[in-house]
Amino acid sequence: MRISRFFATRRSVTIAAALAAILAVSACRGGSPEEQAPPSVTVAKPVTESVSDYLDFTGNTAATDSVTLVARVEGYLDKIHFVDGTEVKKGTLLFTIQQSQYIAQLQQAQAQVAAQKAALWHAKTEFVRYSGLLKQDAATQTEVDHWRFEKESAEAGLLNAEAQVVLAKLNLGYTEVRAPFDGRIGRHLVNPGNLVGAAGQQTPLAQIDQIDPLYVYFTINEGDLLNLMARYKSTPARPKDRDLPCYFGLANETGFPHAGRLDFASITVAPTTGTLQLRGIFPNHDLSVLPGLFARVRVPSPETRNALLVPGDAIGFDQQGEYLLVVNSQNIVERRSIKSGFQVGTFMVVDRGVHADDRVIVEGLMQAIPGAQVSPKETTLTPPPAPKI
Repeated sequence: MRISRFFATRRSVTIAAALAAILAVSACRGGSPEEQAPPSVTVAKPVTESVSDYLDFTGNTAATDSVTLVARVEGYLDKIHFVDGTEVKKGTLLFTIQQSQYIAQLQQAQAQVAAQKAALWHAKTEFVRYSGLLKQDAATQTEVDHWRFEKESAEAGLLNAEAQVVLAKLNLGYTEVRAPFDGRIGRHLVNPGNLVGAAGQQTPLAQIDQIDPLYVYFTINEGDLLNLMARYKSTPARPKDRDLPCYFGLANETGFPHAGRLDFASITVAPTTGTLQLRGIFPNHDLSVLPGLFARVRVPSPETRNALLVPGDAIGFDQQGEYLLVVNSQNIVERRSIKSGFQVGTFMVVDRGVHADDRVIVEGLMQAIPGAQVSPKETTLTPPPAPKI
């Protein structure tokens, strides 16, 4: 038993010695960590491109015109002439209110006009007759004055009767509710057979929206507003207020594919929020964009400038802020604090912190440590495509 333990112990010592010898040989061949080759990284110079600054906002789409159709006369709703949710053209007949009562009122007013015309003819004839008799001393001045009064009263009565005809025609016209503009109509709110417009009340019948063109409302904060105003003042050939281009995109769209122009700016900055409301107007010929949708809005600056761009993946963040890793002439990694601007495709504009001839690390960032030496491999960055706006 003791002999077995002796050989087992001696075998373990032999194996440990062999392992130690192998490790020693490996260490001699590999050298110390200071003697190992520096890590390989890929570096590139920033891209110089002519860019146009822009401001991004969030807003909502809205109809350019929105009208709630109401009954302007009292009566029973007779017919509905549209399908809920469809497109309608200006002047399209949408609702018909019972017309028989208003047709009779029009006929009554027209009859009153005829009666007043007859009364006026009679008064004029008698006035002329008695005026002639007065010259022959066959009538008195009182009789002449009487027929003058009758003539003028008949003239006033005729004007009143003709006005009643106009009102009767208007009321009859109100029995037909037509589309005030091209747009899309919602569902009908009253079914045929119901009394509408009772006791002078305006009964809502349906809502119609005009969404071609389409509005997009958004707000700009005070700081961006002042900067934007300063830029436009310094632009020699600045566009007019209503010619300023703007773009928007929906939540499921890439970029800002809808192009339009600024249409309205509020005259007062809201003191509670420090924002100014703006509005853009955009074509919507296919009526695919509905009111009330969330929209990303972009307003470009009127001037362009040369800027340095680097891939967005090359920018890092720590407690000190944004930074880039740059390789100097001795192939030593340096940390550069930067200030980035807006995004152009997958690239970012760098406003401050690097120069056009700096070698920025674009690949191998995990192996690059500030102050350590690296083995740089240079590449050329492809300029980003123009932003889709």
